[in-house]
Amino acid sequence: MTDETPVIELRDVCFSYGSHEVLHNVGFQLGAREMLAVVGPNGGGKSTLLRLLLGLLSPRLGSVRVFGGPPRQARARVGYVPQHPRVDPQFPVNVLDVVRMGRVERHSVGPYRQADDAAAEAALTQAGIENLRHRPFAQLSGGQRQRVLIAQALATEAELLLLDEPTANVDPKAEHELVALFGRLRQHKTLVFVSHNVNVVTRHASHVLCVNRTALLHPIHEVMTSTLREAYGGELAVLTHNQDCHVMDASQAPHCAGAEGPLPPRASVDPKRFERATSRFATQNGSGSK
Repeated sequence: MTDETPVIELRDVCFSYGSHEVLHNVGFQLGAREMLAVVGPNGGGKSTLLRLLLGLLSPRLGSVRVFGGPPRQARARVGYVPQHPRVDPQFPVNVLDVVRMGRVERHSVGPYRQADDAAAEAALTQAGIENLRHRPFAQLSGGQRQRVLIAQALATEAELLLLDEPTANVDPKAEHELVALFGRLRQHKTLVFVSHNVNVVTRHASHVLCVNRTALLHPIHEVMTSTLREAYGGELAVLTHNQDCHVMDASQAPHCAGAEGPLPPRASVDPKRFERATSRFATQNGSGSK
């Protein structure tokens, strides 16, 4: 791979689950040390795109290349953090054990080697959790567990990180710490992350890929509210909790007057108006308010 070779390159990619086409004629390139935010509605094809980049799925038409070759050949250079990792938090392992699991594909038999331990320690340092190395995984907070899983991906010595909603289900403080970590990692790695958080997308990504069956790539300075609204099929609701502004598929959220139009740096919704809208939404869907 030369310096000019894209880290990721898709050409005219179409993918279907049976007769249902999820991605149609998708094409874009991403260079080294870029940070790509993938946005779009639920079911728009975001997670499918990540699986294509991992080589877990193959396109019906078109081509997918990672580091200039087929995704399967690049797996040793790619780290992946899924949206819903299959990790039993009660399994009796500590943080270092979980991070070292990222090295299992480096050798098929025998104990971990010195190089594996060194890579795990380096990943702990990169993720800023070296002080947690001996803590039981079950005792960690949600944000700490997410950092451990990111460190596990880093232990593979990956040059490309694929992160499926890495800041979901963590509190605002943990979210901001994770995003700061991504900014540091971007100095020497390429990152692709799926997110519904407007602040994360606009403040930290270098590019935004709007995925809703098709896909459009935008440099971050070109992204406006209209771009995100288009990505979500023309319907967009923005709800604010503290400092975090999340993009939601409007078909799955209460409609609030004032959510449309240009977004201020931190969008807000009148509490009484939001309460009335939420009540109407709950009534229409046959559920009581919480």
